[in-house]
Amino acid sequence: MSYGIPAAEPSAQVPVCPRHPDRPSYVRCQRCGRPACPDCQRAAAVGFQCVDCVNETARTTPEVRTVYGGAVATGKPRVTFGIIAVCAVVYALQWLIPGQVVYEQFAYNNVFATPQYGVFEPWRMLTAAFLHSPDSLLHIILNMYTLWIFGQALEPLLGRARFLALYLISAVGGSVGYLLLNPVLVPGQGLVGVVGASGAIFGLFGAMLLVQRHRGGETRQLWVLIAINGVIGFLIPQIAWQAHLGGLITGGLCAAVLAYVPRGPRQRLLQAAGLAGVLLLLIAVSWLKISL
Repeated sequence: MSYGIPAAEPSAQVPVCPRHPDRPSYVRCQRCGRPACPDCQRAAAVGFQCVDCVNETARTTPEVRTVYGGAVATGKPRVTFGIIAVCAVVYALQWLIPGQVVYEQFAYNNVFATPQYGVFEPWRMLTAAFLHSPDSLLHIILNMYTLWIFGQALEPLLGRARFLALYLISAVGGSVGYLLLNPVLVPGQGLVGVVGASGAIFGLFGAMLLVQRHRGGETRQLWVLIAINGVIGFLIPQIAWQAHLGGLITGGLCAAVLAYVPRGPRQRLLQAAGLAGVLLLLIAVSWLKISL
């Protein structure tokens, strides 16, 4: 009798990741059951899911939005901190670059909004909001502190994109207020530049006031804050109260668009159109002023 060596049973097929066939994987997706290599695994409530199932869930799950249409965002208010960072960097550049180059290139004066004087540079109506007086550290500190306080309240409520649009349009509105309430050129006076985020900050005041009112919240403290800051603009020299007023009104108009547009599938489109309308209104009144 002869004894032969039994043939080895065929080994079970080694599971491999569908996205990376060269990688064996013994961990399976809890949702679809397919193998997933470490690069394609995503932690789930129980076990792991593959990246394809995670992406499919994200596509099919309705995005949670605030009452004002903004995507609900957790964590730090990134736009607020981003604006503060830009202002801080620009302020440092004002000190580091000699000859007031930054100030001369980006500060605003009504002359720059008037083509008749041959120096038509309307973008300064926005860029001036990111500059601050290099002779006053308190100027930028107060503005950035106020931005931090109001940004933490408004940015999560409105959404990052809407908050950024509100801030930038209010900054332009501050310059427009200065244009409307001041002569384009004062004879015998040099080109005094207007700088500072105060117009945009007052825009946040106006927006917060309207949002609080829309939500049925208390507004008395906001009225007091606006009144105190408004009076300071008249009492302290070299403060452009006209920019404060322009920013306040513009911020209120932007917030009205965001708050009172009906909710629904067209909310975002209507809000974008409304904000564009506010910007066009600022351009129209500016053009009317310089055309007279």
